[in-house]
Amino acid sequence: MAGTETTGTSTANATEYVHPEVLVDTVWVADHLNDPTVRIIEADEDVLLYEVGHIQNAVKLDWHVDVQDPIRRDFVSKADFEKLASRYGITNDTTVIFYGDKNNWYAAYSFWLFKLYGHKDARLMNGGRAKWEAEQRPFTKDVPEFQSTTYHAQEPNLSIRAFRRQVEELLGKSGYALVDVRSPDEYTGKLIHMVNYPQENASRGGHIPTARSIPWAKAAREDGTFKSAAELRELYGNEGVTPEKQVVAYCRIGERSAHTWFVLTQLLGYPNVRNYDGSWTEWGNLVGAPIEKP
Repeated sequence: MAGTETTGTSTANATEYVHPEVLVDTVWVADHLNDPTVRIIEADEDVLLYEVGHIQNAVKLDWHVDVQDPIRRDFVSKADFEKLASRYGITNDTTVIFYGDKNNWYAAYSFWLFKLYGHKDARLMNGGRAKWEAEQRPFTKDVPEFQSTTYHAQEPNLSIRAFRRQVEELLGKSGYALVDVRSPDEYTGKLIHMVNYPQENASRGGHIPTARSIPWAKAAREDGTFKSAAELRELYGNEGVTPEKQVVAYCRIGERSAHTWFVLTQLLGYPNVRNYDGSWTEWGNLVGAPIEKP
């Protein structure tokens, strides 16, 4: 890993993960708050939490604004991603640490996006904001300022991103697994309209045919840290989601499924996993798209 020593995670059985270096613990982060080779990024579902208080020298990533194209439904372009990283003072050799609320839900989404544009050294703080707070570690309201850099992103790595047509082509074929990481009520179609997320609503409820229901949060313990490798292998293996298959994960807009993508690729080492970020907001609004309900 560039910039600093490898993982400092103390999570039980962390060495059983295929890539334990992608996790650091709160102690490691506390020891690297002023490390110039490290940039800490807070990415929350609740975008107001950063202003309430954040880890010293952490910068804010607002998923409503910072990573969304302002015109079309897509992520920021390569050029705009480079501007974002440069504004944060990130170089291509910077060790970027993500953390956030909700079991690192949006932190994993941000990790996935940075990997989409080829950043080499990205990691998650295991347990996220909740674990930092539970350990009574300090927060600050001071907003850091860093000298801008010149960041060079790679072309998007589309091997980790799935599009609608690719998902359609998988239907009816063997050797693949679709993973619906939403809540059981979303999967069954009982819950269609998201009151708090109107931009994620679809006209139909249910799930993509053949998709297995494995809610994203099942991968985490009560304290927000990830379950052991053995527990995770059992969780997905019991549903037929195994390493030799092509795997596509989806939710509503790709953020929860990015968390599952992180578990499958980084912790378990599955070689062929894509995040379908169009997800149910796209699929549930398509004319003629096949939908299943129990």
